[in-house]
Order: sequence, then C-alpha cells, then structure tokens
Amino acid sequence: MKPAVPFAAMPFALLAALSIDAGAQQAGYPPGFGPSPALPQPEQSLIPTVNVAPVERFKDNETPVAAPGFTVRAYARNLDHPRWAYVLPNGDVLVVETNAPPKPEDGKGIKGAIMKSQMKKAGAVTESANRITLLRDIDANGMAKTRSVFLQGLHSPFGVALVGNDLYVANTDAVLKFPYQPGQTSITARGAKVMDLPGGTLNHHWTKNIIASQDGKTLYATVGSNSNVAENGMEREEGRAAIWQLDLATSKATLFATGLRNPNGMAWQPQSKALWTVVNERDELGNDLVPDYLTSVKQGGFYGWPYSYFGQHVDTRVKEQKPDLVARAIAPDYALGGHTASLGLAFYEGNLFPATYRGGAFIGQHGSWNRKPHSGYKVVFVPFANGQPSGPPQDFLSGFLSAEGKARGRPVGVAVDKAGALLVVDDVANVVWRVTPKGS
Repeated sequence: MKPAVPFAAMPFALLAALSIDAGAQQAGYPPGFGPSPALPQPEQSLIPTVNVAPVERFKDNETPVAAPGFTVRAYARNLDHPRWAYVLPNGDVLVVETNAPPKPEDGKGIKGAIMKSQMKKAGAVTESANRITLLRDIDANGMAKTRSVFLQGLHSPFGVALVGNDLYVANTDAVLKFPYQPGQTSITARGAKVMDLPGGTLNHHWTKNIIASQDGKTLYATVGSNSNVAENGMEREEGRAAIWQLDLATSKATLFATGLRNPNGMAWQPQSKALWTVVNERDELGNDLVPDYLTSVKQGGFYGWPYSYFGQHVDTRVKEQKPDLVARAIAPDYALGGHTASLGLAFYEGNLFPATYRGGAFIGQHGSWNRKPHSGYKVVFVPFANGQPSGPPQDFLSGFLSAEGKARGRPVGVAVDKAGALLVVDDVANVVWRVTPKGS
C-alpha cells in the first residue's frame, strides 16, 4: 500500500494553491493546520455531509505504513474494540477495551437513526467489553509475551492514571480508585468512587480521560459536550465541554478550563511542564470547519464552545449568544485539520527515536465521517521547540484508509512504552501497533 505524502514533504506551491487564503495561511503548513490557519466561511446545508469509510480490516499479515526509517508490528491482536493504552512504571501496558454505554436519549429521530446506521457501517457499534487487559514483555515476533484480564466489570471506561499505589480509572460517569501493587496481573478489589462525572441517558460524548499532575496531588478529567453545538439546550451541558480538576487530598472538584467541545488526550509537555490536550471541534459548518486542535490549557481559560470557535469566530447557530464570553475566548495553539477526529496525544520523552522527536507530540487521528474527502486516519507528529509547536505536522503512521476509501483500521490512543517505542491503539483492526526504528 502506497503511503500518503507527508505534510512536511508537500511543495509549498501546492500548499499555497490549496489554501483558502494563501496570504493568511502560514508558510509551509497545509490548509487547516498549524498555529494560524486560514479559516473559510461557514457553510450550512439542510442535509449535512455524511461520508463514512466502511470497514475492511487489515488481514493478519498486513500493517499500517510507518514513516521512513521506522517499522510497525502488531503488539497485540484480536482485542475487543480497544481505545486507550496506559504504560505502567514496570513496563506493563494496560489496554482499555470499551465502547459507548447505552444512551437512549442520544440520536433520537430521523437524523439519529441515520447516524446509528452510519456508525455501524464504520465498525463503531459494538457492545462494550468494559475491561482493561494487561500486556507484558515482547516475544521474538514483537508480540506481547503474556496477556491477562486486569480489570473487568467497568462502565465504558477510558482514561487510566496511576498515583503511588492507587490506580484511577475513568468510567463514563465516575472516576474510581483501585489498590495496585507493582507486577500484579489482575485486580479483583472493588473500586472506590472518588468523583462523579456527567453521564446520564444522553451522554453524547461518553469518553472521559484522566491524567495526574506531576506531583501526584491532582487529577484532571476531560468531559465532552452533550451535543454538537448546544442544540439540546445549555441546561444539558452542565459541567461539560470542560476539563475538571480534582484535589486528591480533599476530594474537591473544580472546573479547570471550559469551552472545550470534546477534549480527549492530555499530556504534560516536557519542556514547559504545561498541560496540553487535543480537542474535537464542532460539525456541520463545511468540510474545513472547524479544525480540531492541539492546545495548552490555561487554568480558568475559556476556549469558545459553543458560542465561538478558534478564538472569537462567532457560531451564529447558537440560540442565545454570549458576546462577553466570546470576547475572552482563547484561540487554540495549533489546528489539526477539519474533522480529523484527533483523539490520542503523547509527548515523546524516550531515547529510542532520533533526537528530532524529543519533546514533540504524537497525535492519533481517528478519521472523519462527515467530510469529503476523508481526513485523519493516521498518526501525525508535531515537532516542538522550547515548549511550543515548531513546524508542520508529519505523517508518522498512515495507510489506515485504503485507496478505495475503506477503513483498514482507525487509530485512537497513543502511548510511549518503557523501551521508547510508540504504541498505537486501533479500535477497528482491534490491534495495538508498536512502532520502532528499523533495526532496533
């Protein structure tokens, strides 16, 4: 399968020709990407664009396409809709096998029925396994040597974080704490609830991610919106479209940042020590609006949703406008392209890859379902310097979308293992991929 041309390798003249406004588009960046993307005028139509890539999974001997100088192997196959991975200090890899919980109020009516049908076509409608699987060590073929059920009986889990001997798991409606001892291959103890999270029978964006502060005193939790652009009413958005902060000593939860439509991956940038996240933006404004993004997260910051996007671009679809909020909306640091469904985020701090990767961000782009042509369906790398993005994105792992527009896989979570390899969780191929330099 022929790999896509890396963004960084595209001729500048071609980029300029493709740009909506070449004068406003920063040099060297593809349209819709980077710190200052040119944004087109919004487009609205009676029938929204639906362009789902039907599933045609990788066969056993097939893999995605790694960047030059790298190779990719399957670290674990035949998982049940894996979405996320977390690497424990001893090198064990926890893989979260999960899917959406029942949410009877989401997707009602004709539009909802169409969406359910299309998501089934995309391989996204399966019953949640509600478990975490542990993978340990690597055999001669690059596969995990051992595999065991680590935790089960969860409720649409997603994020995982270890603080000391406490393992925190974010279910779709609560954060639970479990006792953990290094080396154990399963946990049978019941989890203790430490924080409620917005859930319920609507629960439109159900994935909840967590990350611990570097001093282990605080937990941060992402909660996506309950709609595309508040069409269900702002009363259904209480505590949503936000990142929460939980003080572990007092169990006090407060809002850390708001106006983030659907934040997913979170990570600490190695140089600046700042919290960064990737966010899925709103739909139905055209193929190139609104770009998903990567941004640092400021305490008390408001990032626009639902009233504005990418700073202070007003979304006129919102019934009750809030110009005072729009006036202080923070523009994100780096656009990731329209409808790429950027979910996974990991900064590279290992020593296995070349030095040019140190401090940069790997981002899992799950891929569009409502854009023509498709976007995403790859893992991209964003270089960083002095704690800030420093160049165009580069294709790092591609080939998830065939030339015929079939989804061979869809990357979600990304993580760096103890050896410094990149792990990529694929919820369509049901594989965890492992990327290493050739010859390593």
